[in-house]
Amino acid sequence: MTRDAQRATGATGATGATGVPKPQAAPQPWAVPNAPGAPQALDLDKLFAARLHAARVRPYLATALFALHTVESRRVPTMAVDRYWRCYVSPVFVDRTPVEELAGVWVHEVSHLLRDHHGRSDRVARERGLTGPGERLRMNIAADCEINDDVFGDGLIRPEGAVDPASLGLPEGELMEDYLRQFRLEPRMGDAAWLDCGSGADGVEREWELGPDGAHGLSEQERDAVRFRVAQGITGRPGNAPEGWRRWAEEAFHPPQPWRELLGAAVRSAVSGSGAGEDYTYGRPSRRSAGVPGAVLPSLRRRPPRVSVVIDTSGSVSDAELGSALLEVAAISRAVGGRRDLISVVPCDAAARIAHPLCRAEGIPLVGGGGTDLRAGFSRALKAGPRPDVVVVLTDGQTPWPATRPPCRTVVGLFPRHRVRSSWNEDDPDYEPDAPPAWARVVDIGS
Repeated sequence: MTRDAQRATGATGATGATGVPKPQAAPQPWAVPNAPGAPQALDLDKLFAARLHAARVRPYLATALFALHTVESRRVPTMAVDRYWRCYVSPVFVDRTPVEELAGVWVHEVSHLLRDHHGRSDRVARERGLTGPGERLRMNIAADCEINDDVFGDGLIRPEGAVDPASLGLPEGELMEDYLRQFRLEPRMGDAAWLDCGSGADGVEREWELGPDGAHGLSEQERDAVRFRVAQGITGRPGNAPEGWRRWAEEAFHPPQPWRELLGAAVRSAVSGSGAGEDYTYGRPSRRSAGVPGAVLPSLRRRPPRVSVVIDTSGSVSDAELGSALLEVAAISRAVGGRRDLISVVPCDAAARIAHPLCRAEGIPLVGGGGTDLRAGFSRALKAGPRPDVVVVLTDGQTPWPATRPPCRTVVGLFPRHRVRSSWNEDDPDYEPDAPPAWARVVDIGS
């Protein structure tokens, strides 16, 4: 975690058999001065005293801290975790690190696991085609930035040289995936090459880890149970947790789903298409003005895209689906860069309601409960000023659709249709609603 730890373990940057840069310890660095040649034993009393201190100053993380199983290892530079909730600990590092600093390392390592950095790293690697040890090191650094911007203070000492957003010139409060887009490995970051928080941070197994068949690992169900209990503790007393942890706890009950990624990708594709978010301005004249003497022609500029979300609030949509719709609104906000001021929400059953600007999703009144005619929602969204670049519709599909293509791109998120068909129209048991029109990009939510 720190440069002091690197010096304490005699680490030098090298690449191991796993392809991940890792430190090389000096010969016998754990030898005790008064017992030449004897390996230094792990000071469990000191290590567990640090964990107890961490639990006292971060009580909402206590369940996770005590769920970790400690494994003594002389092959790790400081402390590291695998995805099965084992914590590998260097005896030398424990011996030479103050208890208060050790407590911070405990919190840092367990944060990687709670925030599922290993699973998220695997997904990012697949989606962006990131391969090789350098990219995994970047993921470890980006994950550290997500954690370290608010982990220290209030009883936890900040180690010298800890990687955080400020040290890389990046804004605080963002996620690992966001930080990955904002920096590349550079010579000035050479001191970070020894960082190795284990597969629990970047998803790549190390040769010194016990693996899925090793002892004392937690099952997937046990890991989820720990996360759930920690999230409960945070939401129960939110004033005691930093904003990053409160945000994590809110989303822990609704883990990322494939359809949410598809929906976000569909929205990003729509807002980046030709014509979306484009406008003319005289503030920067067109270069073609030179060919028309005496005339000033406007140039085309890119402006932030505006998104209007129409939510089906008819009686055929359940309360659970409405709750899911609000989560999708939050996902849409992230897909367009987090600019909530550019997103409006229109609740609609047979009639469209007021278009609400997005401040916090939970503050939007989803009024409705009658029949369904989302044509009114389209009309309300398109009459808003300024007009949206993209309309996103969240519905179960039991609605008439506009006869003509709207003058902007459209994305439709369809809730699953679990109801008996006769409940769609009691007068016609064979009735089946029309599928979304061909001009809409359709994403099945929940499949």
